[in-house]
Amino acid sequence: MPSTVLVVDDSTAIRKFVMFALRSNGLNVLTAQDGLDALETLARHSVDLVITDLNMPKLDGFGLVRKLRLEQNSERLPIIILSSLSGEADVEAGLEAGADAYLVKPFNQARLKYEVAKFLN
Repeated sequence: MPSTVLVVDDSTAIRKFVMFALRSNGLNVLTAQDGLDALETLARHSVDLVITDLNMPKLDGFGLVRKLRLEQNSERLPIIILSSLSGEADVEAGLEAGADAYLVKPFNQARLKYEVAKFLN
């Protein structure tokens, strides 16, 4: 059974691009447009990995990562941040919030697939 990845980004174009890249690797992909939408999706579906942006309305990526790390059923869920925030402080903050990896936009499709495979294989 293929792994399921939740892609969280307020940009429709980014969600579609990431979804296409991951589906071409045989993964199931769910999407959400912000952190609150992601939490609702996670309440209804079991996922193996979350890829999230940081700058989103309602609940940003930092808040989503922190919330997931506090919940018992998702405290070990792999989380990859995919953000245009590229400063060292941003990367540190994302990892300190509990993310397992941090990729900067624009991103290389092969690198994204590599990072995802590290957590799903």
